[in-house]
Amino acid sequence: MAERRFKIALGVLIFVALYAALVPWLADVDDRVTDFSAARLAPSFDHPFGTDSAGRDLFVRIAAGIRTSLLIALACALLATVIGVAVGTTAGLVGGWVDRFVMRGTDAVNALPHLLLGIVIVAMFRGSIAAIVLSIALTHWTQVARIIRSEILSLRDRPYIDAAILAGASRRHVIMRHLVPATAPQALIAVVLLLPHAVWHESTLSFLGFGLPPHKPSLGTLLEEARGSLLLGGWWTLVFPAAVLVIATVAVAVAGSALRSMLTPPRPSELRL
Repeated sequence: MAERRFKIALGVLIFVALYAALVPWLADVDDRVTDFSAARLAPSFDHPFGTDSAGRDLFVRIAAGIRTSLLIALACALLATVIGVAVGTTAGLVGGWVDRFVMRGTDAVNALPHLLLGIVIVAMFRGSIAAIVLSIALTHWTQVARIIRSEILSLRDRPYIDAAILAGASRRHVIMRHLVPATAPQALIAVVLLLPHAVWHESTLSFLGFGLPPHKPSLGTLLEEARGSLLLGGWWTLVFPAAVLVIATVAVAVAGSALRSMLTPPRPSELRL
């Protein structure tokens, strides 16, 4: 069942990725060029998703927005996972007062309102992609750290770890050869599961006006631009970007959930005799 869900979600993601990658490249129009004579045209054969208030083709502009949002989300997920793995590994391996100090700091970061903290960081460097990536990554590494710490604590007492130490393996060899690679499946799952959160946060920041500038399309900026057109009857300026956002994030979430089920070994009670 998990494999089937993963294949379906992966197929949807491949379709979305191809749409985002190929449409802006193959289109014979520039999504940045305005044409007010074609503003707010309803969906038609020439413009499948209609046009926005500046006359730009939404079919092409949404594809460019997906590409921007997914690239930012991937960078956020990777950075947050790296931070979480580093913090969780340190806490799990060192233990003692270091573990307590690190985990209390993790709790403090987790208690902060993520969106408010993201707005504060992005507001200081408005329009900066690096600031957006940093603001999202710094508020989403805590759960990864907890998972990796738990994994390290369960691994360091395994018999093969004791055997490696008794055989003369150094602490660095044990960490790099046995412990860190064993956490790779959890880190991969964390990256996949963080992607939809990062997409939504980037979209929220851009929708509130703290993310990318209007001339750099993302799903958030497209939704923000749709507010004015919606009042004038341009329903398509909101429906299509929102639909693509929901489809992409749900597909990533389903793929991540299925991947976790596939990579996580079943509990003894779940094994069939």
